[in-house]
Amino acid sequence: MGIFDRLKTVISSNMNDLISKAENPEKMLNQMIVDMNQQLIDSKKAVAMAIADEKRLERELIENKAQAGDWEKKAMLAVRAGRDDLAKEALLRKQEHESYVGQLGTQWQAQKDSVEKLKESLRQLQSKIEEASRKKNILIARAKRAEAQEKINQTMSSLAGNKSAFDTFDRMAKKVDELEARTEAQKELDDSTSGASLDKQFAALEASPEAADNLLEDLKRRMLTSDAGQVDEKNP
Repeated sequence: MGIFDRLKTVISSNMNDLISKAENPEKMLNQMIVDMNQQLIDSKKAVAMAIADEKRLERELIENKAQAGDWEKKAMLAVRAGRDDLAKEALLRKQEHESYVGQLGTQWQAQKDSVEKLKESLRQLQSKIEEASRKKNILIARAKRAEAQEKINQTMSSLAGNKSAFDTFDRMAKKVDELEARTEAQKELDDSTSGASLDKQFAALEASPEAADNLLEDLKRRMLTSDAGQVDEKNP
Protein backbone atom coordinates (compact mmCIF):
# COMPACT_ATOMS: atom_id res chain seq x y z
CA MET A 1 0.00 0.00 0.00
CA GLY A 2 1.46 3.39 -1.08
CA ILE A 3 1.67 6.45 1.12
CA PHE A 4 -1.33 8.05 -0.58
CA ASP A 5 -3.39 4.88 -0.21
CA ARG A 6 -2.53 4.93 3.48
CA LEU A 7 -3.46 8.61 3.62
CA LYS A 8 -6.84 7.91 2.02
CA THR A 9 -7.46 5.06 4.45
CA VAL A 10 -6.57 7.18 7.48
CA ILE A 11 -8.74 10.10 6.37
CA SER A 12 -11.70 7.81 5.58
CA SER A 13 -11.28 6.07 8.92
CA ASN A 14 -11.18 9.36 10.81
CA MET A 15 -14.22 10.71 8.97
CA ASN A 16 -16.27 7.58 9.58
CA ASP A 17 -15.28 7.66 13.24
CA LEU A 18 -16.35 11.30 13.59
CA ILE A 19 -19.62 10.76 11.76
CA SER A 20 -20.43 7.70 13.85
CA LYS A 21 -20.01 9.83 16.97
CA ALA A 22 -22.45 12.40 15.55
CA GLU A 23 -20.22 15.27 16.59
CA ASN A 24 -20.89 18.91 15.80
CA PRO A 25 -20.42 19.43 12.03
CA GLU A 26 -18.21 22.47 12.57
CA LYS A 27 -15.91 20.56 14.91
CA MET A 28 -15.91 17.59 12.55
CA LEU A 29 -14.89 19.66 9.53
CA ASN A 30 -12.24 21.61 11.41
CA GLN A 31 -10.77 18.40 12.79
CA MET A 32 -10.80 16.81 9.33
CA ILE A 33 -8.83 19.73 7.90
CA VAL A 34 -6.33 19.42 10.74
CA ASP A 35 -5.97 15.67 10.12
CA MET A 36 -5.60 16.18 6.37
CA ASN A 37 -2.88 18.77 6.82
CA GLN A 38 -1.04 16.50 9.25
CA GLN A 39 -1.23 13.61 6.79
CA LEU A 40 -0.06 15.97 4.05
CA ILE A 41 2.99 16.86 6.15
CA ASP A 42 3.75 13.17 6.68
CA SER A 43 3.31 12.49 2.96
CA LYS A 44 5.69 15.33 2.08
CA LYS A 45 8.28 13.77 4.35
CA ALA A 46 7.84 10.41 2.62
CA VAL A 47 8.17 12.01 -0.82
CA ALA A 48 11.25 13.90 0.35
CA MET A 49 12.82 10.59 1.39
CA ALA A 50 12.00 9.12 -2.03
CA ILE A 51 13.63 12.11 -3.73
CA ALA A 52 16.69 11.69 -1.51
CA ASP A 53 16.95 8.02 -2.57
CA GLU A 54 16.73 9.07 -6.21
CA LYS A 55 19.54 11.60 -5.74
CA ARG A 56 21.68 9.00 -3.98
CA LEU A 57 21.24 6.52 -6.83
CA GLU A 58 22.06 9.24 -9.34
CA ARG A 59 25.27 10.12 -7.51
CA GLU A 60 26.32 6.46 -7.34
CA LEU A 61 25.56 6.11 -11.05
CA ILE A 62 27.72 9.10 -11.93
CA GLU A 63 30.52 7.97 -9.61
CA ASN A 64 30.60 4.42 -11.05
CA LYS A 65 30.61 5.75 -14.60
CA ALA A 66 33.57 7.93 -13.69
CA GLN A 67 35.36 5.01 -12.02
CA ALA A 68 34.75 2.81 -15.08
CA GLY A 69 36.33 5.54 -17.20
CA ASP A 70 39.27 5.82 -14.80
CA TRP A 71 39.94 2.05 -14.97
CA GLU A 72 39.86 2.19 -18.75
CA LYS A 73 42.48 4.94 -18.70
CA LYS A 74 44.61 2.85 -16.33
CA ALA A 75 44.31 -0.16 -18.65
CA MET A 76 45.52 1.96 -21.56
CA LEU A 77 48.41 3.22 -19.45
CA ALA A 78 49.38 -0.36 -18.55
CA VAL A 79 49.29 -1.41 -22.21
CA ARG A 80 51.63 1.44 -23.16
CA ALA A 81 53.93 0.36 -20.35
CA GLY A 82 53.91 -3.22 -21.63
CA ARG A 83 52.06 -4.46 -18.56
CA ASP A 84 49.26 -6.48 -20.09
CA ASP A 85 48.65 -8.19 -16.76
CA LEU A 86 47.84 -4.87 -15.13
CA ALA A 87 45.81 -3.88 -18.16
CA LYS A 88 43.67 -7.01 -17.76
CA GLU A 89 43.06 -6.28 -14.05
CA ALA A 90 42.10 -2.72 -14.89
CA LEU A 91 39.71 -3.88 -17.58
CA LEU A 92 38.06 -6.33 -15.17
CA ARG A 93 37.56 -3.50 -12.67
CA LYS A 94 36.11 -1.37 -15.44
CA GLN A 95 33.72 -4.20 -16.32
CA GLU A 96 32.57 -4.47 -12.71
CA HIS A 97 31.77 -0.77 -12.55
CA GLU A 98 30.00 -0.81 -15.91
CA SER A 99 27.90 -3.75 -14.76
CA TYR A 100 27.00 -1.88 -11.58
CA VAL A 101 26.26 1.22 -13.67
CA GLY A 102 23.74 -0.82 -15.64
CA GLN A 103 21.99 -1.97 -12.45
CA LEU A 104 22.08 1.50 -10.95
CA GLY A 105 20.72 3.01 -14.16
CA THR A 106 17.69 0.73 -14.04
CA GLN A 107 17.05 1.44 -10.35
CA TRP A 108 17.62 5.17 -10.75
CA GLN A 109 15.20 5.46 -13.70
CA ALA A 110 12.53 3.50 -11.82
CA GLN A 111 13.04 5.66 -8.73
CA LYS A 112 12.95 8.83 -10.83
CA ASP A 113 9.65 7.79 -12.47
CA SER A 114 8.21 6.91 -9.05
CA VAL A 115 9.26 10.26 -7.61
CA GLU A 116 7.59 12.15 -10.45
CA LYS A 117 4.34 10.27 -9.83
CA LEU A 118 4.62 10.93 -6.10
CA LYS A 119 5.16 14.64 -6.74
CA GLU A 120 2.11 14.82 -8.98
CA SER A 121 0.00 12.90 -6.46
CA LEU A 122 1.22 15.21 -3.71
CA ARG A 123 0.24 18.28 -5.75
CA GLN A 124 -3.22 16.82 -6.36
CA LEU A 125 -3.62 15.97 -2.69
CA GLN A 126 -2.60 19.46 -1.61
CA SER A 127 -5.01 20.97 -4.13
CA LYS A 128 -7.87 18.84 -2.80
CA ILE A 129 -7.09 19.79 0.79
CA GLU A 130 -7.05 23.47 -0.17
CA GLU A 131 -10.39 23.00 -1.91
CA ALA A 132 -11.76 21.24 1.17
CA SER A 133 -10.61 24.16 3.32
CA ARG A 134 -12.44 26.59 1.06
CA LYS A 135 -15.62 24.52 1.14
CA LYS A 136 -15.43 24.08 4.90
CA ASN A 137 -16.92 27.49 5.72
CA ILE A 138 -19.76 26.94 3.25
CA LEU A 139 -20.57 23.57 4.77
CA ILE A 140 -20.42 25.00 8.29
CA ALA A 141 -22.82 27.81 7.31
CA ARG A 142 -25.21 25.28 5.76
CA ALA A 143 -25.03 23.12 8.87
CA LYS A 144 -25.82 26.10 11.11
CA ARG A 145 -28.80 27.06 8.94
CA ALA A 146 -30.08 23.50 9.06
CA GLU A 147 -29.64 23.42 12.84
CA ALA A 148 -31.49 26.72 13.25
CA GLN A 149 -34.33 25.51 11.03
CA GLU A 150 -34.54 22.29 13.02
CA LYS A 151 -34.87 24.23 16.28
CA ILE A 152 -37.61 26.40 14.75
CA ASN A 153 -39.48 23.33 13.55
CA GLN A 154 -39.18 21.72 16.97
CA THR A 155 -40.47 24.86 18.67
CA MET A 156 -43.41 25.16 16.31
CA SER A 157 -44.24 21.48 16.72
CA SER A 158 -44.07 21.87 20.47
CA LEU A 159 -46.39 24.87 20.41
CA ALA A 160 -48.80 23.16 18.04
CA GLY A 161 -49.02 20.18 20.35
CA ASN A 162 -49.38 22.26 23.49
CA LYS A 163 -52.97 23.60 23.38
CA SER A 164 -52.80 24.78 26.98
CA ALA A 165 -50.28 27.42 25.95
CA PHE A 166 -52.67 28.86 23.36
CA ASP A 167 -55.58 28.61 25.83
CA THR A 168 -53.52 30.66 28.26
CA PHE A 169 -52.99 33.33 25.61
CA ASP A 170 -56.75 33.41 24.93
CA ARG A 171 -57.53 33.84 28.64
CA MET A 172 -54.96 36.61 28.92
CA ALA A 173 -56.50 38.37 25.90
CA LYS A 174 -59.95 38.25 27.52
CA LYS A 175 -58.56 39.65 30.75
CA VAL A 176 -56.91 42.49 28.90
CA ASP A 177 -60.21 43.24 27.12
CA GLU A 178 -62.02 43.32 30.47
CA LEU A 179 -59.37 45.58 31.98
CA GLU A 180 -59.63 48.01 29.06
CA ALA A 181 -63.44 48.02 29.37
CA ARG A 182 -63.26 48.79 33.10
CA THR A 183 -60.74 51.55 32.47
CA GLU A 184 -62.96 53.16 29.83
CA ALA A 185 -66.03 52.89 32.10
CA GLN A 186 -64.16 54.51 34.97
CA LYS A 187 -63.04 57.34 32.71
CA GLU A 188 -66.58 57.92 31.46
CA LEU A 189 -67.85 57.98 35.05
CA ASP A 190 -65.15 60.41 36.08
CA ASP A 191 -66.02 62.70 33.18
CA SER A 192 -69.74 62.72 34.07
CA THR A 193 -68.97 63.34 37.72
CA SER A 194 -66.69 66.17 36.77
CA GLY A 195 -69.56 67.86 34.80
CA ALA A 196 -72.02 67.69 37.75
CA SER A 197 -69.43 69.23 40.02
CA LEU A 198 -68.99 72.06 37.57
CA ASP A 199 -72.75 72.82 37.63
CA LYS A 200 -72.70 72.91 41.41
CA GLN A 201 -69.80 75.35 41.34
CA PHE A 202 -71.69 77.70 39.06
CA ALA A 203 -74.79 77.41 41.21
CA ALA A 204 -72.77 78.28 44.29
CA LEU A 205 -71.28 81.21 42.44
CA GLU A 206 -74.76 82.53 41.59
CA ALA A 207 -75.75 82.24 45.24
CA SER A 208 -72.69 84.14 46.38
CA PRO A 209 -73.01 87.31 48.63
CA GLU A 210 -72.40 89.57 45.63
CA ALA A 211 -75.53 88.30 43.94
CA ALA A 212 -77.51 88.79 47.14
CA ASP A 213 -76.25 92.37 47.43
CA ASN A 214 -77.42 93.13 43.94
CA LEU A 215 -80.85 91.74 44.71
CA LEU A 216 -81.02 93.85 47.88
CA GLU A 217 -80.08 97.04 46.06
CA ASP A 218 -82.69 96.39 43.43
CA LEU A 219 -85.28 95.82 46.12
CA LYS A 220 -84.37 99.08 47.84
CA ARG A 221 -84.66 101.05 44.59
CA ARG A 222 -88.07 99.61 43.92
CA MET A 223 -89.16 100.40 47.50
CA LEU A 224 -87.97 104.04 47.24
CA THR A 225 -89.87 104.47 44.04
CA SER A 226 -92.96 102.98 45.59
CA ASP A 227 -92.70 105.16 48.76
CA ALA A 228 -92.28 108.31 46.67
CA GLY A 229 -95.48 107.52 44.78
CA GLN A 230 -97.45 107.12 47.94
CA VAL A 231 -96.28 110.58 49.30
CA ASP A 232 -97.30 112.26 46.06
CA GLU A 233 -100.78 110.78 46.34
CA LYS A 234 -101.17 112.16 49.94
CA ASN A 235 -100.10 115.70 48.98
CA PRO A 236 -101.90 116.73 45.80
